[in-house]
Amino acid sequence: MKEYTTEQIRNVALVGHQGCGKTSLVEALLYNSGAITRLGRIEDGTTVSDWDDDERQRQISVSTSLIPIEFNDVKINVLDAPGFADFQGEVRNAIRVADSIVVVVDAVAGVEVGTELAWEYAKQFQQPIIVVISKLDRENANFERTLESLRASFTDHKFIPVMLPIGQQHDFKGVVNVLTQKAYYDAGADRADLPADMAAAVEDAHRELMEAAAEADDAYMEKYFSDGVISNDEIRDGMRKAARNHELNTVPVFVTSGTKNIGTYPVLEALIAYTSSPSVRRVGIHRGESTEIEYMMPPQSDDNPLAAYVFKTVNDRFVGTQSFVRLFSGVLRSDSRNWNNTKGEEERFGQLSTMRGKELIPLAILHAGDIGVVPKLQHTQTGDTIGDRDKNFTLVSPGFSEPLYSVALQPKTQQDATKIGSVLGILTQADPTLRWRNDPNTSQIVLEGMGEIHVQVALSRAEKLGLNVITEIPKVPYKETITRKADATYRHKKQSGGAGQFGEITLYIEPNPGAGFVYDTKVTGGAVTDQFLDSTNKGIQQVLPTGVIAGYPVVDVHVVVYDGKMHPVDSKDIAFQIAGREAFKEAFHEAGPVLQEPIMDVKITVPEAMMGDIMSDLNTRRGRVQGMDTTETGKSVVNAQIPLAEMLRYSNDLRSMTGGRGIYEMTFSHYDRVPSNIAEPIIKAYKPHGSSDE
Repeated sequence: MKEYTTEQIRNVALVGHQGCGKTSLVEALLYNSGAITRLGRIEDGTTVSDWDDDERQRQISVSTSLIPIEFNDVKINVLDAPGFADFQGEVRNAIRVADSIVVVVDAVAGVEVGTELAWEYAKQFQQPIIVVISKLDRENANFERTLESLRASFTDHKFIPVMLPIGQQHDFKGVVNVLTQKAYYDAGADRADLPADMAAAVEDAHRELMEAAAEADDAYMEKYFSDGVISNDEIRDGMRKAARNHELNTVPVFVTSGTKNIGTYPVLEALIAYTSSPSVRRVGIHRGESTEIEYMMPPQSDDNPLAAYVFKTVNDRFVGTQSFVRLFSGVLRSDSRNWNNTKGEEERFGQLSTMRGKELIPLAILHAGDIGVVPKLQHTQTGDTIGDRDKNFTLVSPGFSEPLYSVALQPKTQQDATKIGSVLGILTQADPTLRWRNDPNTSQIVLEGMGEIHVQVALSRAEKLGLNVITEIPKVPYKETITRKADATYRHKKQSGGAGQFGEITLYIEPNPGAGFVYDTKVTGGAVTDQFLDSTNKGIQQVLPTGVIAGYPVVDVHVVVYDGKMHPVDSKDIAFQIAGREAFKEAFHEAGPVLQEPIMDVKITVPEAMMGDIMSDLNTRRGRVQGMDTTETGKSVVNAQIPLAEMLRYSNDLRSMTGGRGIYEMTFSHYDRVPSNIAEPIIKAYKPHGSSDE
């Protein structure tokens, strides 16, 4: 691959709903640029983007693929991002490092939930948007209906067709350039005369294109008002300005069929003409420990301070770690040393490269604005900043949603047990939306992600790294507490020849809401010495992690020891530990013990027509609705508080209820009492185990 300077580079994120045609479009772009000699098919597992085994098996994208396309002396770094909602972290990072966003919309389905999510992320990062309406060759495809669904969904944007389809569905043959009013059949490399039956539609679209172009430049607007027309060159220049400026909310619209390779050349040309060079990018940074955002203002160049963001990490058992970096400013060279600003560590950079799917293409240098891959970095993970040692800043990273789906893991063998921590650490460092933890409340290793498919893919990668596990639904981290005051006295007396054991403790316990466990003593007259009062506390502390009634941690209890007895010979530390422990258990049973469960704040977004089903389902989950709202795109939003026990597999249920059109976010709110009818079977299930311990 030849060397490309900043002005010869374009960075584009290809986003949209699952199955909208992104990967097939990339395949057509590669084919028409000469990078490949035949079109691959998703069904056959032969596309360049979806090269991973999981992607071929599931026939969906599960990670962002870097696809550099060389066309007209420009390198277009296409980031083909997954459309499945579980992999929204990949989408966020792809949008973060791109300079323009191409939203692909299915001409049959129109705007879908993945379209809306991608649009929302693009607006968060103030990125200009281009729309490609794909699959015009499919049965029931309709360009006008899809364009109208875009206008209805995103009312603050102007959607300006730059290309119109020649025919639709089985009759889709090519596209018409609205500016030149010429036809481009098949891939669109050669021009032809405009079909006569399209003259009126093209004339209307040309007027709309002219108005949008005029709005992008004051001089053009003035000329348009005075003369009623601007030239084709002025329209071309105005539309480029409009498409590159996110503040104007002008969205050029193109039409294609990736699988049939129709309308591809105009899209290739648009990825150069309607997108900006990386030099004009404003780059957000944090100085030192500050959370305030400052900006490295354009132009970005090789001469500016080094600023590179690691947006993706791939781990392979045999190849090692591959770190994908977007170089915002400065230069990176092969076989150099650079500073990780996030970790405060120096890293040795070996052979730089770019990747086209799974193919590694070596590079000697990365110029400002380019995207590349660095092998085997020791300290660097996804989200880190590479910079100059004397420049104390980090690049702003995108925020990520809290995990929604979790599984408990058990290592299959002792060998797996020794490496489970390190392998899960590798996976979670590579993917910011993936987390793992040792849950002390349930004594389980828990892996959390954005959905079932996300977690399954992570476990598949763990297997490739040599880790085999058994999965199960995680236990809910309940807690035990009390509702009233209770007293108890327990005497521990053991005599078996020789020295015996003796200790007696009298105590009471009472609720201590929100203040945790507190131990006090009010023993008078020296009935029990301080040494044995400490032993009593030690015995009670042994009960707290494993609980009394159901095996869960005890919280929010105030214990007061106010009396007891000692024996001058037989009183020992262990005797008062046992007396304290058993007295606490007896008092706990008499103090109205209850279970508490985690309550989650849940925000559910669904089409308005599905609200009835969602509300009925929330009632079955013991949900308490806190409020309702409507999004700018007309979706309904429900805010509710729901017990975690009812949400463990909600992502699957919501997808089933809404056909994949519903999404939700979930964060921890507080603990609340478990209703007795639900707590009773949990407690009963524990009792045989509890009895054997006493």
